[in-house]
Amino acid sequence: MGFEHFIWLAAMAAFLVGLSKGGLPAIGMLAVPLLSLAMSPVKAAALLLPIYVVSDVAGVWLYRRDFSPTNLRILLPAGILGVVVGWLTASLVSDRAITLMIGLMGASFCLHVWLRKQHDAPPQLPSLGKGSFWGVLAGFTSFISHAGAPPFQIYMLPQKLPKAQFAGTATLVFAVINAAKILPYQNLRPYSAETLWSALTLVPFALTGAVCGAWLTRRMADVWFYRVVQVSLFVVSIKLIADAFIAN
Repeated sequence: MGFEHFIWLAAMAAFLVGLSKGGLPAIGMLAVPLLSLAMSPVKAAALLLPIYVVSDVAGVWLYRRDFSPTNLRILLPAGILGVVVGWLTASLVSDRAITLMIGLMGASFCLHVWLRKQHDAPPQLPSLGKGSFWGVLAGFTSFISHAGAPPFQIYMLPQKLPKAQFAGTATLVFAVINAAKILPYQNLRPYSAETLWSALTLVPFALTGAVCGAWLTRRMADVWFYRVVQVSLFVVSIKLIADAFIAN
C-alpha cells in the first residue's frame, strides 16, 4: 500500500476517533480495524492512543456540562481498575479471544434490545454492581484494543439518559481511561519519535471529527441518536467477530 493510501486511511481513522469523542460512541472502534489495513493492529492501536487523548480534551470541553455524576462515580474507578487488569495480564490474554468476546457481547445486546423491543421498557437506574462490572470490562477491553464502547453501552443504554448526558458521560469516562493507559502503553509498547510525530499530524482530523460529532449529536432527535448508537454498535460488533475468525 502506498504512502498516500496510508495517509488517507490514517486521516479517516483519526476523524472517526474524533466523531466518537464528539458524541457518537462505537464509531471510534472502527478506527483500529480501518488503520489495520495499512499496518499491524498493535501498531495501529499504539498510533491512535495519542489521537484518543487529544480528542478527549476536545470532547471534555464540548460536554463539560453534560454528564451523569452518579454513573461517573461508579464507572471511573471501575474503568481505571480495568486498565490495571489489562496491563497486568497483557502478556497472557489472546487478542483474538478478547476481540471475539467483545463482538459477541455487543451483537447479543443489540439483538436482545431489538427482538424484545426494549425501547418500550422503562429506564433503568444506575447500579453499583452492574456499573462496576461493565466499567472494569470497559477499561480492560479499551486497554487491549481501544474497544471499550460495547461494555459501556451495554450498561448505559438501558438507562435512556438524554443524548447529551449519555454522550458526555461516555466522553468523560473514556477520557480518564485513556489517560490511565498512557504509562502502561509506554511501558509495554514504547513510543518512538516517529510515532508521536505521525500522531501529531493527525490531530487536526481528530479535532474536526470531534466538532462534527458534537454538532450531529446536538441536532439529532433522541430516538435517532440512540438508533445510530445501536446500529453502530451492532456493525462494529459483527466486524469484530469476523476479525476474530479470520485472524491468523
